[in-house]
Amino acid sequence: MTGTAKSLFEFAALAKGRVQGNGDTEVRRAAPVEEAGHGDIAFVTDKKHLKAIKAGTSAAFIVGEDIANDETLKGLNLIVVKNPHLAFAKALEVLRPVVHPAPGVHPSAVVHAGAALAGGVSIGACVVVEDGACVGDKAVLYPGVYVGKDASIGEGSILYPGVVVRERCIVGKRVIIHSNAVIGSDGFGYARDGNKYYKISQTGIVRIEDDAELGAAVTVDRATLGETVVGRGTKIDNLVQIGHNVRVGEDVVIVAQVGVAGSTVIGSRVQIGGQAGIVGHLNIGDGAMIGAQAGVISDVEDAAVVSGTPAISHGDWLRAVNVFAKLPEMKKRLIELEKKVKELEARAATK
Repeated sequence: MTGTAKSLFEFAALAKGRVQGNGDTEVRRAAPVEEAGHGDIAFVTDKKHLKAIKAGTSAAFIVGEDIANDETLKGLNLIVVKNPHLAFAKALEVLRPVVHPAPGVHPSAVVHAGAALAGGVSIGACVVVEDGACVGDKAVLYPGVYVGKDASIGEGSILYPGVVVRERCIVGKRVIIHSNAVIGSDGFGYARDGNKYYKISQTGIVRIEDDAELGAAVTVDRATLGETVVGRGTKIDNLVQIGHNVRVGEDVVIVAQVGVAGSTVIGSRVQIGGQAGIVGHLNIGDGAMIGAQAGVISDVEDAAVVSGTPAISHGDWLRAVNVFAKLPEMKKRLIELEKKVKELEARAATK
């Protein structure tokens, strides 16, 4: 869907940038750099992408201060900003606004008489809202969402099709949860009983704080006791598993297919690369960065950067990888050296 057309001046004000060129240029659409034409706007963050701009284009571009005076951009209409990616995100909200279903309750939805729905909620087809559950003002529950007994969905939150929020779990305000995510399944807790396993009741809850976003098929397990927490503003990609009693801080980014085992505490502003695994009962410090496919088996200090399995400092890992790549040649040289040593030993023995 295309939103309302605006001038380059208006977009510059929105992005807190400056216009270079004709500020009255009308922008109607957002487009990739290589496709941008008349009425379009695109963003460029790096000089290497400038070659994708079509010759003679009348499109507008959002660029950073560092490349605004590049010869390739001469004569083009620009918005010059400190953060082109952020500015483009704001422009995209205007040009391609997300439109959710209108308020109302679909006839096929099952809403318990003891549930509380605030004004302006949108409840889609086949949604189930159990006894004691609360759905906040302007929240949107797409078809097939399940909200368990005494669960809470905050104001303005959006739950896409197939999301499950189990009993007593709490979803804050303006939270976005994508399809088939499950909030509040039992944590993986068992006690050994001889050669068998005895289930430990998972009696706690999950709390998702305001402005968090969870991708498709994310699973966040309820605590054994207390809470499993996903902090304010945290963004979690698809297919991530958060174990019971984990506490994730604020403004954390977790990329796809990460697994975090139970009772680990992740600080704020942490970045975790795809397919990383973190064992239980660890502390990951504020601002730490964990590389893709890392296997974290010990605590990570504040602002540390770690990679590899087992995870070590990123610099040490790079040096180790460099050595690893040379192992076949090193083995060959070692065999040759061993052969020469044996020859020397044989000569010495005959003297």
